[in-house]
Amino acid sequence: MADYSVTLAKIIEKHKLEIIFVPKPPEEIEIKSNEVNRPGIVLTGYTDYFDSTRIQILGWTEFGFLLNMSDDERRKALGYWLELHPAAAVVTRGLDIPDYLKEACIKYDVPLLRTDEETSAFLASLIAFLNRELAPRITRHGVLVEVYGEGVLITGESGAGKSETAIELIKRGHRLIADDAVEIRRVSDSVLEGSSPSNIRHFIELRGIGIINARRIFGMGAVKPTEKIDMVVKLEDWDATKAYDRLGIDNDYFRILSVNVPVITVPITPGRNLAVIVETAAMNNRQKKMGFNGARELMQNLGIDDVDANDKILEEWD
Repeated sequence: MADYSVTLAKIIEKHKLEIIFVPKPPEEIEIKSNEVNRPGIVLTGYTDYFDSTRIQILGWTEFGFLLNMSDDERRKALGYWLELHPAAAVVTRGLDIPDYLKEACIKYDVPLLRTDEETSAFLASLIAFLNRELAPRITRHGVLVEVYGEGVLITGESGAGKSETAIELIKRGHRLIADDAVEIRRVSDSVLEGSSPSNIRHFIELRGIGIINARRIFGMGAVKPTEKIDMVVKLEDWDATKAYDRLGIDNDYFRILSVNVPVITVPITPGRNLAVIVETAAMNNRQKKMGFNGARELMQNLGIDDVDANDKILEEWD
C-alpha cells in the first residue's frame, strides 16, 4: 500500500494558519505523518524517539518553560529541538512569537506558523484532518449511497443495475456519494469513509440514457461529498443452484483495508425492486447495530435459543 502525503500549503489553507517563516514554498513541503507532537521534554535535551516527520505544536506550556531560561539555556534548548529538523512548528492561541524563536527557525530551516485557536482544539482539528488526508485508501468499482443515514456500498458485475438502483434511491429521497468508482479510506481502525474522485463527482452513467449530473437534475439535497461505509450490498444474477441466506442469522463480511464490513448478497431477478430491498437492508443493519435482530427474535418465538451465528469473510480488499 502506498504512503501518502499532504502539502503544508493545504494545511495552511484548511486551518487558516499565519505564515511567519517558510524556507521554501509551502506547496513543496510534504507532511507524511498523521501524528503531531508538543516538544516538551525534547527542549531539555532528551531527543530519543523523536519523530521529525511530525508537526510540532507550541502553546503556553512550552513558552512558559522557555521564558524561565537564560538566553544561553534557551539557545541550547531550541538547538536540541530544531536541529532535528521537525516538519513544521505551529504556535497556538495567537501568542506573540519572540525573536529568538523566529531566528532559530530561520537558522534551522524549520517552517514557523501561527493560529489563533486554543491548543487542544487545534490539536484535535489537525489530527482529524491528517488522519483523513493520509489514510490508507483504495478505489473500487461500485456505487456508494446514503440510505436512512447508513452508508451503503453497492457492488456487482457491470450491468447488474447498480446505477439504476442508485437513481431509484435518489428519487426516494436518499443521497448519492459516488458512482462507478468509489475511493475508500480507512480513517481510523474501525471506520471506512467513501467518496468520489473529484473529476467524476455527481455523475452517473445510465445505459440507454448516457451520463447525467445527479446534482443538477435532482438538486443539492440528492448528493453528499463523503460518507462512512456501514454495509455492502452485493448484487448478483440469480443462481438456482445456490442456497441464499433466508434467515439472517449468519454474518458475512467484506474485509476492506483490514476493517470488517457487513455484506448481504441480493440475487437479481426480473420484478424485484432493488431500491426497496436496499432500503430494508439499511434499516435492518441499523437495527442490528442497536442490538435488535429480527431473525433471532423469530427463533426465540419458536423456542429455538441455541442457534449460533457463523462469521465468514467473503472477500478481502487491500
